[in-house]
Amino acid sequence: MTQYARRFLKLIFATSPYRRCGTRVWSLRVRAWLFVASGWFLGGTLPPPCLAAGSDFTLASPEISAGVVATEQVLNAFGCTGRNISPALSWRGAPAATKSLALTFFDPDARQGAGFWHWLVINIPATATGLPRGASQRDLPAGSLPTRTDFGRPGYGGPCPPVGDAPHHYLFTLYALDVVDLTVRADTPPAAVDASLRHHALALARITATYGR
Repeated sequence: MTQYARRFLKLIFATSPYRRCGTRVWSLRVRAWLFVASGWFLGGTLPPPCLAAGSDFTLASPEISAGVVATEQVLNAFGCTGRNISPALSWRGAPAATKSLALTFFDPDARQGAGFWHWLVINIPATATGLPRGASQRDLPAGSLPTRTDFGRPGYGGPCPPVGDAPHHYLFTLYALDVVDLTVRADTPPAAVDASLRHHALALARITATYGR
C-alpha cells in the first residue's frame, strides 16, 4: 500500500459517518471493513472521533515538559538508554455519560507513517482521575486491562525512534467510552483495540510530545 493510497483512505475516513458526532452510524459490516482498512492499510491510524463543541475533557502530565518526552520515559533497548518508565497522568472533565476510560500511547511517524503502538490500557474505571508514574508496572486502577502493543506484549514501551529521523510525535490519548467493558482480550491486536475505542468514544483528551535522537 503506497503512501498516496494511505492518504486517500484517511481522507475518506475523515469525512465519513464513522465520526460519531451525528446520528449516522455505519452497519457492522462497514465498521468491520473500516477495521480491516485501518489495521492492514493504515496501521490503525484513523482520524480521532468527532467531539462535541465545548468539551472540557483534558489530560495532563507533570513529567512531560514543554512537549518533549523525558529521558526516563524512553525505551531501554535497541540502542536507546532511557528507563522505560511511564509518566504520571491526570485528567478531568470526562462526559457525565462516561462508563469507562482507555489510554493509548502512539507514534504516528513510525514505520513510514504506518505508526507504532507503545501502550494501551482499557477498562479503566470512569471514577479514576489519573495514573501514577510507572503505572504500567504497578498501580493500574482495579479492573484495568493492558493490551498488546506493537512490541508484541502488553505494557508500556517507551519511544526509541531511528537515529537520524526527524523527531517523532508521541500521542497520549485518553478516551471516554460508552461501555464499562470493551470486551477485547489482552492479546487483541492494537489496531483492533483502536477501532473498538473509536466506535465507543464519547470524547477524547490528548497530550502530544516529541522525541528524537
